[in-house]
Amino acid sequence: MTAEPSPRYVFRLYVTGKTPNSMRAIANLKEVCEEHLPGRYDLQVIDIYQQPELAERDQIVAVPTLIKQLPAPLRRMIGDLSDRERVVVRFDLLPDPEK
Repeated sequence: MTAEPSPRYVFRLYVTGKTPNSMRAIANLKEVCEEHLPGRYDLQVIDIYQQPELAERDQIVAVPTLIKQLPAPLRRMIGDLSDRERVVVRFDLLPDPEK
C-alpha cells in the first residue's frame, strides 16, 4: 500500500504595499511554510493597491489577509501572522499522525 502524496497548499496573501504589517505577514508566512510545507506550497502575494479587482473578488475587508485556497476547505486569517501556532492550527499544517 503506497502512501498518498502530501497535498500541495495554495495561499493568497493580500497586503497593502510595503508597510511594516504587510512585510511582517509575508516573512511570517514564508517561515511557517518553509518549516511545515517545504516544497509543497504556492504563495501569491497581492498588493490591493495594484490589483484592487482581486481584493474585491475575494471580498477582502482588512489587510493583511491570508486565504488558503487548497486543499479544501477554504480558510481565511487576518493579521500579520505573528502567532505562528495559530496559523499552523488554522490552516491544518500539522503532520498527519497516521503517516
